[in-house]
Amino acid sequence: MNAKYIIAVDQSTTGTKTLLIDSEGNINHRCYLEHKQILPASGWVEHNPYELLENIRTLLGRMLDECGLRSADIQCIALTNQRETVLAWDKETGRPVYNAIVWQCNRASAQCAHIREMGLEKTVTEKTGLPLSEFFSASKLAWIIDNIPEAVRLRNQNRLACGTVDTWIVWNLSRERKHITDYTNASRTQLFNINTLDWDKELVEAFGLSIEMLPDVISSDTVVGHMDLNGRDIPIAGVIGDSHGALFAQSGLKMGMKVTYGTGSSIMLGTGEKIVRCGNLASTVAYAFNSHVYYALEGNINSTGATLKWVTDKLELIEAAGDAEKMACSLKSNGGVYFVPAFGGLGAPHWEPSAKAVIYGMSFDSDKRHIVRSALESIAFQIADVVTELERSGVEINELHVDGKPTENKFLMKFQAGITGKRITKNRVEEASAYGASLMAGLATKYWKIDDINGLIRYGETIKPNMSEHERESMLNGWREAVRASIGKF
Repeated sequence: MNAKYIIAVDQSTTGTKTLLIDSEGNINHRCYLEHKQILPASGWVEHNPYELLENIRTLLGRMLDECGLRSADIQCIALTNQRETVLAWDKETGRPVYNAIVWQCNRASAQCAHIREMGLEKTVTEKTGLPLSEFFSASKLAWIIDNIPEAVRLRNQNRLACGTVDTWIVWNLSRERKHITDYTNASRTQLFNINTLDWDKELVEAFGLSIEMLPDVISSDTVVGHMDLNGRDIPIAGVIGDSHGALFAQSGLKMGMKVTYGTGSSIMLGTGEKIVRCGNLASTVAYAFNSHVYYALEGNINSTGATLKWVTDKLELIEAAGDAEKMACSLKSNGGVYFVPAFGGLGAPHWEPSAKAVIYGMSFDSDKRHIVRSALESIAFQIADVVTELERSGVEINELHVDGKPTENKFLMKFQAGITGKRITKNRVEEASAYGASLMAGLATKYWKIDDINGLIRYGETIKPNMSEHERESMLNGWREAVRASIGKF
């Protein structure tokens, strides 16, 4: 048994988490810090780049202190991150030209419209596998170029560096100052050609950028640099986007299907070494390791856990997200009330950036319990929409492997099984994204062998569907009516 540990860093939308993982795949300790959500205008979301870094450094120190460990006890640091969120900074000084623009932010509609006017919308999808949307990184970077003069000056001097959050973290934490990203994060920028597996010059230039601004692309089972941790060089490895890390933690070498519940949610189905196209879902890199690149279909949902946070923080209907289950269970039904949380538009499979959040179907009999229950149900309805889109393309789905903190909610899991008609199986590790990154980091540093991976993936509780076909169809019809109201199409 290896006495060393892997520390997995999960830099997510609302906070940063660290996990201490031993050679048997057990999580020995957890630390967490939230960071501020900066909302400078309606629909805009930003993060302070320095706060993200400082929280990681704080958590790494706290992990060692609370566990009584030395840096010599650490095998490596694994990294998974919120995707599509993007930054730009000066290569010489390291100073960001602007805050990190978060994936939830919808400010870049004009930049997307410009690409449409150029006649490149279809080209974007064919090359990147992604629908043209301000959800992805490219239009956010274009907004920076269009609105921040310092960015243009640095670009023209070949001093502007760009990247997703993983790139920013590795640049700052590695003593080598590596400017890298992995295939999964690159594939979410809308600048990366998934057919040729390289930055696409036509698209890069169409968004007002240059290849020189972009990071080198590497596989996730790579040591990307070394961090000074209490005077000792510790390898940084296992860099992977959060949703892709969760897929690896759920399926390993088998390339299955998973649903990750977080601030937003991701439904991902592995398709092996073949790119598959499916309706309004994204074709994306699933992960790259062992000299192979694997692909997936994905549906991204903008607001799931964020919906409960809004109900908690803004409406103050509950004191904590965990209270939602008890309130939902106090009702026999949703009373015809549906919540469409299109705070920043609707993601997959609708891709309607102009959709508005609505609470639909209220009557004099409705009270706060109905709103809270409908917020919970909205998570399951949105995931059911993506599952339906996959099944329309001929994919047979019998089971959903799920992960993320909201899976602790028994009402939500029961309703998810019922509204999809699918068996739900929980991963034994709630933090599957970080766990997947640790598996990749373990491969990169020879902590584990490929043959070890599937044995480290274990599952927990299974929930079977218990909803009649009539009830399911009735509720889905009510949901679809609410979505049409949100989009403005009756």
